[in-house]
Order: sequence, then C-alpha cells, then structure tokens
Amino acid sequence: MTSNNNQFGEKRQMSRSRRFAARKELSSGARFTSRQAIVILLVSAAIGFIGCNKPPDKVRKQPVVNVRVQTSETRALRPLVESIGSLAARYQVTVSSELDGILDSIAVDEGSAVKKGALIAEIRSTDYRLACEQAASQLSQSETSLANVQQEYQRKDALYREELLTRQQFDDITARVRLAEADVARARAGNNLAKERLARTRIFSPIAGSVKEKRVTAGDYIRNGSFLVSIVRTDLLKLIFSVSEKDVGSLRLGQDVDFITDSFPGQKFRGRLSAILPALDERTRTLTVEALVANADGRLKPGLFARVTLYTGPARERVVVPITALIYDNSTTKIFVVEGEKAKEKNVKTGGKYGEYMEIVEGLSDKAVVVTVGQNNLMEGAPVHVAR
Repeated sequence: MTSNNNQFGEKRQMSRSRRFAARKELSSGARFTSRQAIVILLVSAAIGFIGCNKPPDKVRKQPVVNVRVQTSETRALRPLVESIGSLAARYQVTVSSELDGILDSIAVDEGSAVKKGALIAEIRSTDYRLACEQAASQLSQSETSLANVQQEYQRKDALYREELLTRQQFDDITARVRLAEADVARARAGNNLAKERLARTRIFSPIAGSVKEKRVTAGDYIRNGSFLVSIVRTDLLKLIFSVSEKDVGSLRLGQDVDFITDSFPGQKFRGRLSAILPALDERTRTLTVEALVANADGRLKPGLFARVTLYTGPARERVVVPITALIYDNSTTKIFVVEGEKAKEKNVKTGGKYGEYMEIVEGLSDKAVVVTVGQNNLMEGAPVHVAR
C-alpha cells in the first residue's frame, strides 16, 4: 500500500517538472521574439535616417551641339518668278498646194535656208497653160462681139434720135450691148482666173526662214491643200512658260525675262514679256505667258527646254539667309540663331527664292548668326559649339 502511494507521488512530481519546463521555454521564446522586433525597428529607422540625409543627385547638363553658322545679310534683290518653259518659233508656216497635179520639182530640202519669195516647188503646168490660152481666146471673142454691137448701137441711136427707129428696136440694141459687156466681163474674169491658176503652179516661200519638214518629192501627185513643206523663222523666238495663280497679279507686258538652257551651260539669255493669255488653266491653276527672244545668230532652236526667271519689279533691299537654315514645321517656318553660345528659335516669314538663298520678310534682322548645319538637333536654349 505504501509502495503504491510512493509511485503515485513520483508521477505527480514528474508532471509538475514537465509543466514548469514548458512554461520556461515559452517565456524564453517570447523574450527572443521581442528582441528581434526591436532590432528590426532600429535598423529600419537608421536606414530611413540615412536615406533622408543623402545628398541630392547633381542636375544633368544638356549636351553641347556642334553647329555651323552663317550671318544673315541684306541684298538688293529684284522680285522674281521662276518657272519652266520651252522655246518655239515666232513665225512658222505650212506651205501647201493650191492645185491638183503632178509635182514637177521641189527646190528645197529639210534644213535648207530660204528667203522670202524663193521658189519652193513647181506643179506640171501644161493643163493650166492651155486653160489660160483658151480663156484668153474667149476674152478676145467677147471683146470683138462687144465692139460690133457697140457700132450697131451708135447707128441705131442716131436713127432713133431722128425718129426713124421705133422705141422697141432701140431697146433691143441697148439690151444686146449690155449682154455683150457682161460677156466681156465674164470672159475677162475667166482669163484672169486661168492666169492665176497658171501662176500657182509655181509655189514660193511666204517668209524667210529654214525648212523644218518636207513631205513630198518630185513626181508625186498632189491635190489642193496637200502639205508640201513647213518653214520656220528662227531669228526671233518666243519663250512659252506658265506662272502660278498667286503671281498673276504682278505680271506686266515688257517685263525682263532671263533663262538658261542645258544646251548652253553657264550662258544666260534674255527676252521681254510679250503676251499674257486671258485665262488660267483650270486643271493646273496656272497662266501661260510668252516672251520674245532675239536669236540673230540662230544658236537657240525651237523646242529647247528652258529654266525661266521673270523679274516682276525693281530691286529692293531684303534680308536673306541660306535655304539650308530653314526648318519647316507644318505651316510654320523657323530658324535657329546663336546668341551667347545658346540656340534661340525664331519664327520667320519667307518671301522669294534667289538661287541658294531665301528672302526673309519678317522675323529676322540683318547680321544675325544663323545656324545652317545641325539645327535639327537643337531646341530653345540649347548650348552650341560653332564649328570653325
């Protein structure tokens, strides 16, 4: 009995020891977790303090842009209009036949120089000569008949005055005279026509110039209206070109025109505005004009392509810059200038184009340092380095 009680007491003692050890372990773990939380909070605060007191980053500098510049300048410029045109003969005629017949001869070839009134061709004249002789004979016969009737009229007129001839007889001879006169007039017209037709068998040049084209040869049978040759006059040419709608208001007859051609590089030719057509082309909205060009030496040829400059007024002082300096942004045109080693943007209004330069009507003064290379990399206030 006593042993059982001892065993029961030992078990109770062991259970108490285990509960005490478990409480101690839990207390120790709670203290350890609290220490870790405090350490973590202290470290975080230290990092925040250090971060708040970190010096700010330095501001990045804008890169320096290398550019090339040119100074704007004032020039005396004549307002102008540039266009493309071509040369044409001022006078060009087509020589045609006025008769039917066989072409006996043609006296010119393509490229031949001819004078006004020079013989071009001859049509076989046998039939026309015989017709002329027949008409002359008919005229002679009619004139003879008229002479006989007139003599009879004189005799009967004297008898009528002496009342030895009736009124009817006198009226008859009067009518016969009038008919004979009409026959003579008709015969004379026929004779003149026959002579004219005979004369037209010889064809002459109506102008002085050069033969541009020939379509017939001797022996061809030609009809009235057949094309024989075309002749052009090249000592005076016309330059035909178009002007845009916005420049029509500045056109005046007599204005100076300069032009160059690929056939004569480096040489400039001149003319004067001679014709302004009355209406614009509705498709292209341009107006065709013509200028007269002297060509006494014959160097210029009809059909040559020409680059035309039409001067529409007297010279005037204008600020100009190289075309390469311009920047186009939709409807705005701008330029960068250098002021104190920095780029400054300026909006400008342009005028006419003069070779490699553009007129500046508004927005830029003379002697401004204009950026001509590198401006596409610039913005307002950007530092620049001018390349020498």
